[in-house]
Amino acid sequence: MNIESLRDYCLSKEKAEESFPFGDDTLVFKVANKIFLLCGLNQCDRFNVKCDPEKAILLREEFDEVQPGWHMNKTHWNTVFMNGRLNDSQLKQMIDHSYDLIISSLPKKDNFNI
Repeated sequence: MNIESLRDYCLSKEKAEESFPFGDDTLVFKVANKIFLLCGLNQCDRFNVKCDPEKAILLREEFDEVQPGWHMNKTHWNTVFMNGRLNDSQLKQMIDHSYDLIISSLPKKDNFNI
């Protein structure tokens, strides 16, 4: 996966939006104004995604490419390197998991039916 396919995949998620709230060098993907993925454009070989804390530990133990979230809450965020042994399907699963965590945390009043 490269930055272009990462961007395309994130924007394919229902109601996903991209923005640059932290400056021109950090691409952010949100749903319902909540971040599910960040990617530094000066380091296009990795991205940060939200993760269930128990799952985060398991992924970090299994894959060297999954590290505690850089500049993020390390309990809930992973930094994932795209240039290692993780295939596109595995990377997409991590993105999906992050997106799904955000969706499941939204208040019912938002009527976000996905």
